[in-house]
Amino acid sequence: MIEFDPTHRIWLLSTPASAYALRLDEDDTLCHAHWGRPLTLEQAAAVPRFRNPAESTFEHPREGEAELPVSGFGPSALQIRFPGGAREIEWRYDGHVVDGGHLTIHLHDRHYPLAAELHYRVREDSDVLERWTVLRHTGTDAPMELLRADSASWSVPRLPDYRLSQVTGAWSSEFRLRREPVPGGETVLTSRRGVSGHHANPWIMIDDGGAGEHHGEVWSTALAWSGSWRVTVHRSSAERLCWTGGFGHEGVTWWLGPGESLETPVFAGLYSAGGFGGTSRAWHAYITRHVLPAGSELRPVIYNSWEATGWAVTEEGQKRLAALAAEVGAELFVMDDGWFGARDSDGAGLGDWAPNPGKFPAGLDPLIAEVRRLGMRFGIWVEPEMVNPDSDLYRAHPDWVLHQPDRHRTLLRNQLVLDFGRPEVAAWAHGWLDRLVDGHEIDFLKWDMNRAFTEAGRPGSGDPGRVWIDHVRGVYDIMDRLRADHPRLRIETCAGGGGRVDLGVLRRTDEAWTSDNTDAADRIAIQHGYGQLYPARTMAAWVTDSPHFLTGRDLPLRFRFHVAMAGVLGIGGDLLSWSAAEREEAAEFVALYKEIRPVVQHGVQYRLGDPPLTGVQYVADERVVVLAWRLPTSFGVSPVPLRPRALDPDARYRDDDTGIVHHGAVLLAHGLPLDLPGTGYASALVRLTRLP
Repeated sequence: MIEFDPTHRIWLLSTPASAYALRLDEDDTLCHAHWGRPLTLEQAAAVPRFRNPAESTFEHPREGEAELPVSGFGPSALQIRFPGGAREIEWRYDGHVVDGGHLTIHLHDRHYPLAAELHYRVREDSDVLERWTVLRHTGTDAPMELLRADSASWSVPRLPDYRLSQVTGAWSSEFRLRREPVPGGETVLTSRRGVSGHHANPWIMIDDGGAGEHHGEVWSTALAWSGSWRVTVHRSSAERLCWTGGFGHEGVTWWLGPGESLETPVFAGLYSAGGFGGTSRAWHAYITRHVLPAGSELRPVIYNSWEATGWAVTEEGQKRLAALAAEVGAELFVMDDGWFGARDSDGAGLGDWAPNPGKFPAGLDPLIAEVRRLGMRFGIWVEPEMVNPDSDLYRAHPDWVLHQPDRHRTLLRNQLVLDFGRPEVAAWAHGWLDRLVDGHEIDFLKWDMNRAFTEAGRPGSGDPGRVWIDHVRGVYDIMDRLRADHPRLRIETCAGGGGRVDLGVLRRTDEAWTSDNTDAADRIAIQHGYGQLYPARTMAAWVTDSPHFLTGRDLPLRFRFHVAMAGVLGIGGDLLSWSAAEREEAAEFVALYKEIRPVVQHGVQYRLGDPPLTGVQYVADERVVVLAWRLPTSFGVSPVPLRPRALDPDARYRDDDTGIVHHGAVLLAHGLPLDLPGTGYASALVRLTRLP
């Protein structure tokens, strides 16, 4: 609900469990007023303005207050160089429009032909507030240079202290959760790689240092953008905390010409009084209902052939793997890299998207027909944004890649990045993808992207900074068109693992490849960080071979399955090398996963415990599923029992495997009885049903 008080010139946006208020100052500066617990419009108008007790001529009077700061001594959300060199912006209010849960506030500069729209959107079933900005050049003369155009800025109430939660990492070590005090001054979180990134992810959470998994106030924001980004957190000398964020990174500029407009991506925010667990569950619900294109679906069990074959892909080899994948219960068979062009290594073939005739003499149709005969859907790996210099495409169009004049073209993984901001490149990519999907009725694309941007430029363009934005929008456009033209198509986002996971790409895809590291012990921490914001029904998780190719760690098949069953289960091991007994055991786990899948993928998630004994719990109606994992411990060490959440203390719960009936109050107080013998890696799956 959105309300406006014309006397106090204040807006109040209300969600089921929070409120956000902003007001117009006397000089038409749009200022933040409140973000947190619910308030009435009258109460919001009574919120006192913050006054710096050490106010002086060395401090800005509105520091930390502006909804979209354009001046002052903190980070600016909007920086523009006008013709003639002026850079200050002075807004004038032009009115507002409320359309259901969507508020648009119109502003214009008092002298220059610059107009802005500040957008706010709330929904009745979510506490997430979506914000974005539109800038327009309303004149007819010279262009303006945009030095920075953030989507939104956020402020929290004055707190005793401030703690920042984020995820950091690297390839095969993504989504490592970090919580640490916010230092004074500015803290910059960013990706300069052209994707949302392995090393950081475009979301943050702020609390006062005292919030826990199940208690405390948490303010969080997430950017819906799949390219380079920047979020700047500012803890002022007056102990106010605000942050601003959007696409692009420092040094990326672009020109706004007469009549042109620029719309920034959504930068969404959420306040929760339910601790980090409540914050995560609210994001999960929002993403499922309002971000994912097919959020109500159950995701299938995937078999992916990469680790079994590498580059040695052949029609007969894929058919043998498909037969074993069907035997263990896979529902979707995905052929990975190595099927096209001169693709016998990562040194050649990218860009030549036709089946290798030596590997597939009759094309893809015989394999696809066999996969479907076995009762599975068919998917295929693609990397549309990349090209090897050793390819027919590059030899024909060397100018199609991101590059700068008179500069070396850096090879990473023996490949270069195609410029999807060029219309001819985007048309080529959409054309072959459309023919591939349509010609073979492909069910699933694993869309990969295996290198960062370097020498990002477009020779001959008068606005080279736009390549950072145009490329991502080109990717979005192609995905949107493919989905619109092929409603059955489903897409997995992948960038060398979890390098491109964010609200922007999830609006166009169905799941995310979480990490190339499939070692189950490492995956516990990776999946823990991933789930802080993103729901289990988007988290692709494979069971692969042991010892693991990356870590050398040898883990029980049971443990590997129990970790992967916490998300969208897949199998990526070399089934040809698995024993008949291992495949039989795998089939039992796959069947069990299909039984609990509605609870895992669509239930409400709770995180349980701390190492060495941790787990996740999912609740859907009368059903409860708990997956528990114990890391190695010393003899005689007894981990703290896992206490489930969200049970009715007055109800009784039957263990579906043992038939034992438990009192909800006892489970809540004393934890789950788990059979975890020994001191090594161990795991358990508990299924409970609430009795009438």
